[in-house]
Amino acid sequence: MPVNSLTLSAPAKLNLFLHITGRRPDGYHQLQTLFQLLDYGDELTFTVGQQGGVTLTCNQPELVNDDNLVIRAAASLAAFSGQTFNVHIHLDKRLPLGGGIGGGSSDAATTLLALNHLYQLRVAEADLLILAARLGADVPVFVAGQTAWAEGIGERLTPMPLPERWYLVVFAHEHVATPLLFAHPELTRDTPASTIDAALAESGHNDFEPLVRTLYPSIDKAFQACQPYGHAKLTGTGACLFLSLTNKNHASDVLQRLTLDHPELSVFLAQGINQSTALRQLRSPAA
Repeated sequence: MPVNSLTLSAPAKLNLFLHITGRRPDGYHQLQTLFQLLDYGDELTFTVGQQGGVTLTCNQPELVNDDNLVIRAAASLAAFSGQTFNVHIHLDKRLPLGGGIGGGSSDAATTLLALNHLYQLRVAEADLLILAARLGADVPVFVAGQTAWAEGIGERLTPMPLPERWYLVVFAHEHVATPLLFAHPELTRDTPASTIDAALAESGHNDFEPLVRTLYPSIDKAFQACQPYGHAKLTGTGACLFLSLTNKNHASDVLQRLTLDHPELSVFLAQGINQSTALRQLRSPAA
């Protein structure tokens, strides 16, 4: 068993559009979306030891519990592989909770990838994707590590490289109750299905956006704050929204203006990437 340490990123994602095309008999919603990975995210450090099982620390201690997706991902891979893990995991949490940018899902995916690598398990990507889907609908895209078109409940992925634009991600410090949105009678659930089309990155919409803006006034105000700078969109079920920009200098200028004029908002700038930083790190000679 190797005894070493590995630090990997857990990148954020955006839903460049999110259409709900129906509901399955089991209650899950059918959707189509385009996942855009970002070069910004959480960071996890894995240190393998000789005993102690799986332990977790975090710069936000309130997140350390048995229901954390990092712990659940480790347990899932241990059960599948028959391997006992003795590893300490430190999570440096940077992404807002409940922001619709995949923080917890990405942390879980990075855990699967890191432990598979550190323990030399050689679990195939296809099997990791199955484990990922059981943990959550957004986890598979981070295991695959590619900007991708997604269908089903988000687990059927088709890689789709996109121009690596700049994105301003805006968080209104609001917690959106995702189950409430999915159950809400005013949610649009009949957007016509589309063939795979990269143009929907610009022309598509998010079926959750009208409902979120109605139920959460602070998020609606964040949209209004962004209006002078472009067409903002909601990502996932919220609470983050984003502006897509082609020029980094212009994006940096908008970032400064938003931060100055609206101190109640948290804003970060990230570049879209077609391969996740976690996969790049794992494939580097130093890994």
